[in-house]
Amino acid sequence: MILEQAILHIKPGESGAFEKAFQKAQKVIMSMNGYMSHDVLKCIEEEDKYLLLVEWETIEDHETGFRKSDEYQEWKKLLHHFYDPFPLVQHYTSIL
Repeated sequence: MILEQAILHIKPGESGAFEKAFQKAQKVIMSMNGYMSHDVLKCIEEEDKYLLLVEWETIEDHETGFRKSDEYQEWKKLLHHFYDPFPLVQHYTSIL
């Protein structure tokens, strides 16, 4: 299992619209091969900041299967215009 992590900085005043768009976008990612689960957490200390966590079976499921798919274009259309700056995405694996 691979954990994808991204800190999402949403443009000021756009959090409500982002949350609504994410409700649609999550259906896209949930349909992808290798997808296991996801969560989006809203920061308590910083307004307009979120943490996206997605579990994938393999890193290839995310990097190749999702990011090079037609579905990714829909994800991008729904969400990417909310970010400032664009998020750094990193992947983690358990050491236990």
